[in-house]
Amino acid sequence: MKQANPAPLGLTGFALTTWMLSMVNAGWYPSAAVPLVLASTFAFGGTAQFVAGLMEAPRGNTFGLVAFCSYGAFWWTFALYAEFFAAQVPVQFVGWWLLMWGGFSFVMWIGTLALNRALQAIFLALWITFVLLGAADMFGIPALHQLGGYTGLVTAILAFYLAAADIINETHGRTLLPVGPVAPKPAPSVGVHRPA
Repeated sequence: MKQANPAPLGLTGFALTTWMLSMVNAGWYPSAAVPLVLASTFAFGGTAQFVAGLMEAPRGNTFGLVAFCSYGAFWWTFALYAEFFAAQVPVQFVGWWLLMWGGFSFVMWIGTLALNRALQAIFLALWITFVLLGAADMFGIPALHQLGGYTGLVTAILAFYLAAADIINETHGRTLLPVGPVAPKPAPSVGVHRPA
């Protein structure tokens, strides 16, 4: 029996929530807009992504499992922090937290180098976004925070595109939205002959 592809669900949950928060980070909307971001964070960015990650396990997709469950947990953590603990946590400590997520996202980006180009672009933009936001909090540079908001918007657009490509290409049975070729893997060595 064919299993459904959970990636579009996870990507859409990630993209929509990232877009909403990034509009605030970029300065398009004030912090008064954050409650709707938090609602999206719990329901879609957190829960839908985590469920998509769990659905990747029986498919044998370790990358999808780790990515969707991790970023789903990130969104739950962010929502809990923003709702209950933001006033108690030093800004520089938040910066460390974001930089750690940047490091994790960088590792995931390295993993995408064996996958399609669209996924590579998402994770490239994502780890840069985390580094900019983390550095902004650690060093108190508002311009980096706004720049991180804009790179977050780029990340969201790329994730929306890949989700759309997965849905449209599968339902039509052909490639209408290209995602780029998968990076070539080195050919296995057939046998090394040493001179006698």
